[in-house]
Amino acid sequence: MLAMKAVAAFVRIWKDSSGQDLIEYALMAGFVAVAAGAAMPSVATSISTIFSQISSVLSVAASQS
Repeated sequence: MLAMKAVAAFVRIWKDSSGQDLIEYALMAGFVAVAAGAAMPSVATSISTIFSQISSVLSVAASQS
């Protein structure tokens, strides 16, 4: 009985696509940033700074939860 509930929960999570759009937009923004950094080296340092700030914010958020 418990195994059937676990399988049903897994199937429900697998079919859930509510956060998919956010992930796709984040990936697209990352690709655009990498392309901009490759095309314009002067922008690369700004992009690197932004990604470093995002990384530190995510690290702090992950450690608090």
